[in-house]
Amino acid sequence: MTAVSKRDDPVGFTNEFIRGTVPGIYEGFGIRIVELESGRAVATVPIATNGNHLGTMYAGALFGVAEVLGGALAIVDYDTDRFLPTVKDLQISFRRPATTDVRGEASLDAATRERMRREVESSGRSEFVVDAVLVDAAGTVVATTHGVYQVRAVR
Repeated sequence: MTAVSKRDDPVGFTNEFIRGTVPGIYEGFGIRIVELESGRAVATVPIATNGNHLGTMYAGALFGVAEVLGGALAIVDYDTDRFLPTVKDLQISFRRPATTDVRGEASLDAATRERMRREVESSGRSEFVVDAVLVDAAGTVVATTHGVYQVRAVR
């Protein structure tokens, strides 16, 4: 397998990184980062492999697609040989049943990213908040999340 360059292909790099560190997200849920740039991440999860007994998307798959967004937002901005993201807390509110593929999106503003850079440089870690919105194929909000994450130096 050829190494994917984060600079040339941040989406491919992040998908490979997550596949290597949390393979169940890919093999099980089928979660994929589909758009990624500094301050913005978008991921999808398919209904085909995540249906439940009610014919709607399994709650764990919705949680998973939302949770991975915070990590992706950190991965794109930090050297993963030196700094790694982790989730500290994530709360999900289910709004409507999802019966189609789901797309999740989250962002971090420039001021937050700058604060994070300063804190990481001075103390080796920084905490950040990510609010994500998950929508179905029609654009209906099916869930929202509020998460607390941290990017920290590798020990």
